[in-house]
Amino acid sequence: MSPLSSRLTAVRTRAARVRTRAARLLRFFKDLGPKAFLGRVFSKLSTQLSLQNAGGEMLVNLEHAAAVDWTVPGERFANPVTAADGPVRMAWIMSPPGAESGGHQNLFRFIDFAERAGHHCTIYLYDNLHLTPSLDATKQMLAASKSYPDLKADIRMYDASVGVDADTQALFATGWETAYASYLDRSTAKRFYFVQDFEPYFYAIGSEYILAENTYRFGFHGITAGGWLAHKLSTEYGMACDSFDFSVDTSLYRITNERPRNEIFFYARPVTSRRAFELGVLALKDFSELKPDVTINLAGWDVSGWDLPFAYKNHSSMQLAELNELYNRCAAGLVLSLTNMSLLPLELISSGVAPVVNDGPNNRMVSDNPFIEYVPPVPMALARTLAGVFDRPDATARGLAMSASVAGASWSDSGDAFVSAVERVMRG
Repeated sequence: MSPLSSRLTAVRTRAARVRTRAARLLRFFKDLGPKAFLGRVFSKLSTQLSLQNAGGEMLVNLEHAAAVDWTVPGERFANPVTAADGPVRMAWIMSPPGAESGGHQNLFRFIDFAERAGHHCTIYLYDNLHLTPSLDATKQMLAASKSYPDLKADIRMYDASVGVDADTQALFATGWETAYASYLDRSTAKRFYFVQDFEPYFYAIGSEYILAENTYRFGFHGITAGGWLAHKLSTEYGMACDSFDFSVDTSLYRITNERPRNEIFFYARPVTSRRAFELGVLALKDFSELKPDVTINLAGWDVSGWDLPFAYKNHSSMQLAELNELYNRCAAGLVLSLTNMSLLPLELISSGVAPVVNDGPNNRMVSDNPFIEYVPPVPMALARTLAGVFDRPDATARGLAMSASVAGASWSDSGDAFVSAVERVMRG
């Protein structure tokens, strides 16, 4: 091969790699949504990118961040609107949803509960970086997805110069960057903060961490997913909070296989740092050596681009309706969460799968279900616990008992708790 041909081949190879990486990044963006995608990028590159090199851009509008002085109570919060009775007009400011954004799917679930209780909701999409594909494309994605409920709510782009509708009575921030827009909005509505995770932990210590942490001092009323967040925000930041319990949709997750099972499940999300993918891989390598004949299933993300040190089945991203069949082949499931607890442990339990979860107050304070195997986040300890599930002589009977332990659970109870908390605050 001539030197010119060699150089052309090298150029083509590099170009192919660039196209592959660009395609992967585009898919990440479409699936995760702008907020989660940018959060991932900033987290990974925070030690390499300065604010100047990043163009001064963050998830939050920096002028808005500079304008919020939470050390001086805002005048508009002195006498917020109340609603003595009847429907409450709610505005929800959120980052644009992605097709696979579990946080948005759960958020829409609770907006649905509010609408079913008779309240009127409007959704405003906050996109400081102007990365939303288009409002119409977002609406089409939501309409086509089986993971999002069909809402009555009008969906608009948030324009800070216009703000929310003047008759809004309850204004919800739903993520740290939206809390700034909510704080500065000219509305006199009562401010709420729908908190699903401790978002400062999404970043290395730095500006994003501090800006996210500051939002818990804005004086909003928190409605949190689980008790750990309510405890943390009230004790460490003095934030008034209510919380709702995690639950499980037993119509989706149930036992259909009462025979012995010889597979395990791992919630694999390498694009989400708090799901501790690398720690899970280490644990599964140890497990594969302890139980070489057990099939390891990975789902949550396409991991075909990762070189993993054990044999596995790559299920990529699955539809909710597909999960129960997979769960019912598994005896145990590894679900790691380093911030607020995942919804998966209770879903696994409902399908008769023993969830192995990293121990910590962020998980224990959300669920004390006796069938969750809480284990120190040590690879071999996690592997031994996973292997121990297969050595139990009562594994089948225990699976049935697991499922029975959540048989009475219902998201509608969580929805009732959410609606009751909002109405109590709004009634003054």
